[in-house]
Amino acid sequence: MSRLPERDRRAAAAGTGRIKWRPSNATIAIIFILIFTIGPYLAFTKHVPFTGYGYELNATFSNSANIAKNSPIRIAGVDVGKVIATERDGNNTKVTFTVDDSGQPIHDDAFAAIRPRIFLEGNFFIELDPGSPSAPDMDSGGTIPVSRTSTAVQIDEVLSALQTPVRADLGRLLEGYGKGLNYEPTPEEDVTQLPEVKGRTGAQALNGALQYGGDAGRYSAQVTNALLGTQQRDLSRLVSSAGQAFGAFASRQRDLQGLIENFDIFTGALANQSTNLSATIRLLAPTLKVTQASLVSLNRTLPPLRTYAIEFRPAVAELPDLIEASKPFLAQVRPLLSGREAGGAVKLLRESTPALAGAAQASKKVTLPQLNRLSLCTTKVMVPTGDQVINDQFSTGQPNYREFLYTLVNLAGMAQNFDGNGPYARAQAGGGPVLVGEANPFGNKATLSDQRNYAHTIEDPKGTQPQLTKRPPLKPGVLCYTNPVPDVNGPQGQVGPPSPSVAGVNP
Repeated sequence: MSRLPERDRRAAAAGTGRIKWRPSNATIAIIFILIFTIGPYLAFTKHVPFTGYGYELNATFSNSANIAKNSPIRIAGVDVGKVIATERDGNNTKVTFTVDDSGQPIHDDAFAAIRPRIFLEGNFFIELDPGSPSAPDMDSGGTIPVSRTSTAVQIDEVLSALQTPVRADLGRLLEGYGKGLNYEPTPEEDVTQLPEVKGRTGAQALNGALQYGGDAGRYSAQVTNALLGTQQRDLSRLVSSAGQAFGAFASRQRDLQGLIENFDIFTGALANQSTNLSATIRLLAPTLKVTQASLVSLNRTLPPLRTYAIEFRPAVAELPDLIEASKPFLAQVRPLLSGREAGGAVKLLRESTPALAGAAQASKKVTLPQLNRLSLCTTKVMVPTGDQVINDQFSTGQPNYREFLYTLVNLAGMAQNFDGNGPYARAQAGGGPVLVGEANPFGNKATLSDQRNYAHTIEDPKGTQPQLTKRPPLKPGVLCYTNPVPDVNGPQGQVGPPSPSVAGVNP
C-alpha cells in the first residue's frame, strides 16, 4: 500500500471505496517503446519474426545486379513473391525468394531472369518462368542453377563495349551490310546462282528465304525439345558423354592429327569434284522437298505405331509366363519329334511325297477329268432322269428314283415268312384257260421245245409297259453328259403289244 497515492491509501485504510490501479511510468514507457519499434518493423518487413516465409526457392545468378531485399518476383507481369535474402555463392550470387500460392507450382526446369522496371535502370525485379507442366514440381528450398538464370545488361556495360574503334567497326559493318542487302547482281554474277535468286538483291533473296522461316523455326524447336531427352538429366548425360569423347580425342592427338590430314585429303577430293558437287547441291532442294513429304507421312504413321506398341506391352509382360507354361509342352514335343516318333513319320512321308506328287499330277491329267465327266453325266443326265414322274395308271406321283426305292421296300416286305416276318419269298404258280407263249431268248434253236415258253393265265394279256425294244447301240466316243435327257413318258414308255401273247395269236 505504500506505493499507492495518498488518496488511495486513505481509502484503503478506511475500508471505503474501490482501489484504482494504474501502471507505473516505467511500464508505460516500455509499452510505448515496443509499439514504436515493433510496429514499424512489421510494417516494413511484412513478416512476423521467428516464423517461416512459406514456399521458398533459391536462384544462382552470375551477378545480382542490385537485386535487394523485398524486390518483387513476377510471373507474366504479376507479383507472386519477394526477395528475402541475398548472399555470395563463390563467384556468383545466391538469391532466396518466396512464391505465393497464386504463382505455384514451380517446375524443375524453371528459368529466372533479372529485369529492370524502368528504362534507365533501377528497381530491378526477378522475372520467373515456372517451367513446363510436364516437368516435376520443385520442392520448397530448391535451387534454380546458374545455367537457367540470366542478368540484365546495364547501360554502362553497353557503353564500355562501344569504344571508338568498336563503334567504327560497327559502322563499317552496318554500311557493308546495307550495301549487301541493296546490291543488284550483274548478269555475270547470276550465272552461278540458283534460278530463285537470279536478278534479286540480297534483301529480296533474304525475304524469299524467310518464307520458310516459320516451318524451319517450328522444326528447330522440335529438334531442340528432342535434345532434352525423355528422362531427367538426359541432356546433361549427353554433354558429359560428349566431354568424354573430346577427352578421348585429346588423349589420341596423333590419331586425331591423322584424321584431320585424311579429312584434308577428302575435302581436296571434293574440291576436285566441285562441278558435280554443285550439281548435287542444286538438286538437293527438290530432293528435300520430296523427303519432307515422306517424313510427314512417316510422322503420321508413328502415333498408330506408338499405340500398337502400348497395346502390345501387356502381351510382352505375359510372355515370360507363357514361356514358362510352354516348357512342359516343349518337353513332350522334343521326344515326339525324335526319329522314333514324328521324325520317322516325316522320313516316310518325305520318301512317299515324290510318288504322291506324281500321282497328283497324273490324277490332274487323267482321274480328275474322268471324275468331272462322271459328275457332269450325273448332274445333267442321270439326276434329271431320276427326277421325272412316270405318268401311267400305276403312278404314285413321286419321282421314279423314289419308286425304285419303294420297290426295294416292297420286296423286303414280300420276302417275309408266314405272317410277314420270315425270310422267304413266296410265289404261286398261275393257271387259267388262256394259253400264252413267248419266244425264249435263251433257248436252243435246234430243239423246237426250247424255242418258245408257254404258260396259262386267267385273262388275255393287255400289253407291256414300257415297251421292250432292241438294245440301244453302244457309242463309246460320245460323252455321257452330251446325251439328251431320256423322256420316260415318251412313246417307248407307253403301253405296247402284250408280251407274252396269246398262243397262236403272236407266235
